[in-house]
Amino acid sequence: MKRASSYMVVAACLFVAAAGSLRQAGSQPAPSSAASASLDYEFFKAKVQPVFLAKREGHARCVVCHTFNNASFKLVPLSPGSTSWNEEQSRRNFELVKRVAMPGFLESKLIKHPLAEEAGGDYHHGGGQQFASQQDPHWLTLKAFVMGETAK
Repeated sequence: MKRASSYMVVAACLFVAAAGSLRQAGSQPAPSSAASASLDYEFFKAKVQPVFLAKREGHARCVVCHTFNNASFKLVPLSPGSTSWNEEQSRRNFELVKRVAMPGFLESKLIKHPLAEEAGGDYHHGGGQQFASQQDPHWLTLKAFVMGETAK
């Protein structure tokens, strides 16, 4: 009888350990496209930088504040008299935007921070909530960039 009891204790311990492992595995996030997404420089240069230069009613252009502010996201100042960045400046901006654009991550600051809180954005953005909804074409451009869309 003593031997049978020992087997039962071992079996019960193995069962508890297996159940714990299954529960832990079930709580892990499922693999997503985030692992395969990457940021495309040509898409950034052609589609995203114009968003930073665009004037939206009731707001300053992103470039106005993000070239001189003390935030984690900075842009290279435009050359005097220029309305867009040159190649060298664009490459530097691309490197800088990587601080706030995590490929495949919908919680990236680049898309979450300037979005209105009621649309799923952060509660505070010093430049105001630039995008009132997730249907805003400029916001959708930023989202496409973060999610790995490439220039075609």
